[in-house]
Amino acid sequence: MDIHTVTSFRRAGSRADLDLGAGEVFLAGGTWLLSEPQPDVTGFVDLTTLGWPDLEISATGLRIAATCTIARLVAWARTAAPEDWPAAATIPDAANALLASFKIWNTATIGGNVARSFAAAGMVALAAGLDGVAEIWTPDGGERRTPVADLVTGNGTNSLGPGEVIRAIELPAAALASRFVLRKIALAEFGRSGAVVTGRLDPSGATVFGITAATERPTVLRFPGLPDAVHLRAAVAAASGYYSDPLGSADWRRGVSTTLAERIRGELAEAA
Repeated sequence: MDIHTVTSFRRAGSRADLDLGAGEVFLAGGTWLLSEPQPDVTGFVDLTTLGWPDLEISATGLRIAATCTIARLVAWARTAAPEDWPAAATIPDAANALLASFKIWNTATIGGNVARSFAAAGMVALAAGLDGVAEIWTPDGGERRTPVADLVTGNGTNSLGPGEVIRAIELPAAALASRFVLRKIALAEFGRSGAVVTGRLDPSGATVFGITAATERPTVLRFPGLPDAVHLRAAVAAASGYYSDPLGSADWRRGVSTTLAERIRGELAEAA
C-alpha cells in the first residue's frame, strides 16, 4: 500500500539516529506498517541498517535481534539449533501460528511481531512460553528489560513508551533445554489463530503453560510439577482476558484452550 502521508525516510546507522522527530516511527520489516493507512505517520526510521547480529548464542541462552526475520529464526531452529536446546524445535510451529505465509517470514521481524502485540502474535506466544525477556532501548540512552509476557498489555497494546525500541528478545538456556509444545486452533483452516497454548516441562520437573490469542494479553500458568487434568483445566478456565470478536467467542476460546492444554499435558506426561 502507498503510505501517502510519509514524506521522509532515514536509515539508522547508530543509536544516535533513533531520536524520533515529530511524526516519525521505527520501521523494521514493515509488514504491518505498510499494510494499511498510517494517517499520523510522516516519516520512517529504518532499523535494519543498524547491523545488529540476528542470533547470538551464549551460555545464558539465545539473543534474537529485534531485526531478525522470522525466516532466519525458523531456518536456524531447523538446521543449527544446539541439540541440548530441544525447545527450539517448536519455533517453526510458532511461526506457523501466524496469519502470514512463509513469504512474509522473509521480511517480518521478531521485534516487529512483538511490538505490534496482537493477541495472536506467534512470536509473543513463543517468547511468553519460554520466559523470553525484551531488552528495550530508551530514548535517554538507557535500557530496561521486561518479560515479553508483561510487555504486552492488551490486544495490540504494550508498555513501550514514546521513542522506546525493542533491541532484542532473549530466551534463557534453561527454558530452551526443556520439552516445549505449542498447539493452536482457528475457526478457519488458514485463519488467524483463535487460541494458542504452549506447555513446557523443565528439567527440574516444573511446568509452565501459556495462553495467547484466546486472551487479550499473554497468560502464563506455573506449576511445581505436572498438574493433573482437573487442576490444569480449572486454572486455564479461570484465566482472565478471554474475549469475543468475529474470529471466535470468549466461551469458545476458553473451551478450546482447556482442550489444547490437556492435550499438551498428555504429551508432556509421555516425555516425563
